[in-house]
Amino acid sequence: MTSPFTLGIEEEFQTVDQQTGQLLSRIHAIMEKGIPLLGNKIKPEMLQPTVEIITDICPDITTLRSELRTLTESVAHLVASEGLALVSAGTHPSAHWQDQARMSNERYDALDDEYQDVSRSILIFAIHVHVGIESHEAAIPLMNQLRTWLPHLLAISSNSPFWSGRFSGLKSYRSIVWKRFPRSGVPDAFASTAEFDRFVQLLIDNHCIDNGKRIWWDMRPHPFFKTLEFRICDMPPTLEDAIALAALCQALVAKYSWLYKHKQTMPVLSRDLIDENKWRAARYGLDAHIVDFTRGRTIPMRDSIHELLDFVDDVVDDLGSRNELNRMRALLSDPVGTGADHQIAIYNETCSLQAVTHYLMQTTMTGLTASPAR
Repeated sequence: MTSPFTLGIEEEFQTVDQQTGQLLSRIHAIMEKGIPLLGNKIKPEMLQPTVEIITDICPDITTLRSELRTLTESVAHLVASEGLALVSAGTHPSAHWQDQARMSNERYDALDDEYQDVSRSILIFAIHVHVGIESHEAAIPLMNQLRTWLPHLLAISSNSPFWSGRFSGLKSYRSIVWKRFPRSGVPDAFASTAEFDRFVQLLIDNHCIDNGKRIWWDMRPHPFFKTLEFRICDMPPTLEDAIALAALCQALVAKYSWLYKHKQTMPVLSRDLIDENKWRAARYGLDAHIVDFTRGRTIPMRDSIHELLDFVDDVVDDLGSRNELNRMRALLSDPVGTGADHQIAIYNETCSLQAVTHYLMQTTMTGLTASPAR
């Protein structure tokens, strides 16, 4: 029987000059070449030096890896033909948002008109992970509990320490930039999926939004698909890091779905309490000490993520993602740390943002080849 916990990924890549590493856009040429090859699996974003790839719905991790590798290699080849390279990180080390051209279409024009510099400044890059669920009715009961782990996902994916040519002092500055948007951040807990649906409809009826996709929380029930969408993570350094994040999100949904089916629940924290830990994750990444509000203790983030991995361990083999979750454990033992920590280490060694960018260009292609697009 096919598992309900299907997977899909959206990734936002930076396009940079192959020689200098500076952000550069050839998005119109890339889309002109890319759409005949990849159809709706490739799209632009609001700022032009961004290219987004979207996988099919995948039944398991193995299929997702194959799909994401094929897509990424194809897009790498497309951008290379324009003298560009891909960078996978939550921010660019030295670029300024004021220097970037915006895509012009009806949707982006409307966003620009409503949000002004809030939208113009989103020179940030994320990965979104969709995990299938068995029923729409289960969406909010699951999300209410899954929210607790959003800071952990941010910490382990943190990969944006630089902003506008400065070391920000944070491990995920991307999450700070995105926070300026309305209807963003950690979602509230809702009493039921029906209450959430009424909330969305109230916003639509009063012309606050045109559909549920204008709710940009760190995770959300997708308005059109039977999935939960995790939106909190920085763009990870490599393909395998992306797959490991997807596997962890899938394991979390599978674990809580089992508990939901067996009428077992875990504590539901308020948004404000989760935000306390989210701040620590954005500031310190894996070096954070976070608060376990349920047990009344403060513990190192690494220890808490180990507990998270222990918590989902009994569903991992059924999902076929043991290797991916082992990669997460290995990352916790990395003497340097996350993508953000590696960027900071390069900068401390070289005092050069360009060296950081070239490191990101090389790391992005780990395990990939810019083979001819197909």
